[in-house]
Amino acid sequence: QVQLVESGGGLVQTGGSLILSCVASGRIFSTNPLGWYRQVPGKHQRELVAVDHGANGGVRQEYGDSVKGRLTITRDNDKNRVALHMSSLKAEDTGIYYCYSHRGLKYWGQGTQVTVSS
Repeated sequence: QVQLVESGGGLVQTGGSLILSCVASGRIFSTNPLGWYRQVPGKHQRELVAVDHGANGGVRQEYGDSVKGRLTITRDNDKNRVALHMSSLKAEDTGIYYCYSHRGLKYWGQGTQVTVSS
């Protein structure tokens, strides 16, 4: 059984910073992807924020176009944890952020709300 537990969401002003954290438990290994998607208001589909694809020899990290240069994903395999370092936040970054992984099946956390207010 895989569980992903997020923390660190909240209310932040435009231009501010926030760090989200996700701890994975269960059979998620360094070769499995760990990352973040978000669901923004008015959209039904979750969109890619950032994913660390794991130590597979290919592209290690992938970012959504709207967050490149502003958000950074880091991963600690010893603690089975992934963090999302968010800076220069904009109102359009508001949404529910979900931790994500897959190992055959896709796994999602419960989500954490990020609200960017001017």
